[in-house]
Amino acid sequence: MKRLSIVLFAVFALTLSGFAKQAKSAPAPKKATGGPDAAYLQKIWDGWGTMNTANVSGFYNQTPDHTFFDIAPLKYNNWQEYEAGVKNLFADMKSAKFTVNDDVKVHHDGNMAWATATVKNEFVTKKDKREMGNFRWTAIFEKSGDKWLIVHDHTSVPMQ
Repeated sequence: MKRLSIVLFAVFALTLSGFAKQAKSAPAPKKATGGPDAAYLQKIWDGWGTMNTANVSGFYNQTPDHTFFDIAPLKYNNWQEYEAGVKNLFADMKSAKFTVNDDVKVHHDGNMAWATATVKNEFVTKKDKREMGNFRWTAIFEKSGDKWLIVHDHTSVPMQ
């Protein structure tokens, strides 16, 4: 009888430990090291501030299946369309400056990351008109080799 009690107790203890293992929460998503952060986002916008798309093209995935939403027009179907559209926008500008505000949020999940921020912009047109404002920016990054590339981004301004 004593032996049966010991065996039953052991089975009971093993059963409880199995339940305890099941109760643990799912592991946290893996974070890839060196992912986008506020400084990396500012580096991208510093590149845009040069008004030379060659200075930002390395931050974007240039395969044909990525869509980018800018303030205007409605969308660009790939990097090549985006680059051409922005060159047209910058054609009327003398200078541009972009400052990522302090509301940056970056989330990582393995080889993917997404970031949100507002960005202050300052333009001087070729007619010396100064334009200032803020816009919203969301970017989705994918790690490709040792680089974090934007596979989708969206900029917008609040409706007035």
